Amino acid sequence: MKTLDLDFVRAQFPAFAQPEMAGQAFFENAGGSYTCRQVIDRLFRFYTKRKVQPYAPFEASRLGGEEMDEARSRLAALLGVEPDELSFGPSTTQNTYVLAQAFAEHLAPGEAIIVTNQDHEANSGPWRRLAARGIEIREWRMDPETGHLDPADLDALFDEKARLLCFPHCSNVVGEINPVARICARARDAGVLTCVDGVSYAPHGFPDISALGADIYLFSAYKTYGPHQGLMVIRRALAEALPNQGHYFNGGSLYKRFTPAGPDHAQVAACAGMADYIDALHAHHFGGGEGTGAEPDPARRCAQVHDLMRASETALMQPLLDFLSSRNSLRLLGPKRAEGRAPTIAVQFEGDAVAASEALAARGVMCAASDFYAVRALEGMNVDPSRGVLRMSYTHYTSRDEVNKLIGALDEIL
Repeated sequence: MKTLDLDFVRAQFPAFAQPEMAGQAFFENAGGSYTCRQVIDRLFRFYTKRKVQPYAPFEASRLGGEEMDEARSRLAALLGVEPDELSFGPSTTQNTYVLAQAFAEHLAPGEAIIVTNQDHEANSGPWRRLAARGIEIREWRMDPETGHLDPADLDALFDEKARLLCFPHCSNVVGEINPVARICARARDAGVLTCVDGVSYAPHGFPDISALGADIYLFSAYKTYGPHQGLMVIRRALAEALPNQGHYFNGGSLYKRFTPAGPDHAQVAACAGMADYIDALHAHHFGGGEGTGAEPDPARRCAQVHDLMRASETALMQPLLDFLSSRNSLRLLGPKRAEGRAPTIAVQFEGDAVAASEALAARGVMCAASDFYAVRALEGMNVDPSRGVLRMSYTHYTSRDEVNKLIGALDEIL
């Protein structure tokens, strides 16, 4: 069983070598991860050597266009989809809003969309607004004590009017990893499409979207070690059926149909650095290059790296969960066991969560207190959103020493 080489991993992230960051433990990864050097290098190269309109015949333009195409094709291969099924946009929130406009034209009045109260507002609000346009909105509600979404509850929500189910792979405050493949299969059997918000899951390992069976999958590159872009996969049959939201003359290009504005060329090109990073991790841990017997399939390479990341994260999580569960002055949201949850850990304070985050900052621990745009989820668990929660989130590059530092600092302030 291979284990993650943390020294190699952290060497890929320039932030860890900065003097200003010495002694600081970063636990606000759910708000945005550090950026790997492969992305930074590509972004710098584009801005210094390719910063022209792409796809013209002169050299800088040709190379710029090729780098943008490379990002799409390589990331699509990692995700197990076709390149033109992957769209880039300015953010996941805006991608979802555009998608909702397409469904508003596609659905008939009285047809239904199912949303949850476990979601970040990005995969809830745009759909709920369609009620004003005659679409019925139904809510799949989580358990108010545990935050759990029970797939069995879907039976009462699926009928001949149900058309789309929107739910998170993982909530950004509850942390439980939902059984996406099982939920998507259940929806498919009922003739219901699925839109999965992967923003809070993808930082912990890119998923094989084909294996999940989702019709739509969304996540944010700035939370997966990349630039500020939203990535959206729409499987071909659905993308061709939905009305074009881009310029009318781009309707024949699948990946342009849901991008009304021109893309950020440099950031799209830099997204290939995320694929570089995954390949670098795979080569370091499993071998790489011709004649080494390395895994040739990108999606399979990505799956092996995914498992390395998750194993490292899970090994660090249980001591933190145990500590938080033992304190009477805290309420831990979501599962108390590391298996089946992501290291996005929110707690409700008897006192002031913002003051707690400030006290942690004074001790070299970076995390935040907020509603984290999960107002409905907090209300669904009887947490006052105006008071917020303290959220501690990490990813595979976090060390055991940093988790111990967090536990020690929490022990002091509590």
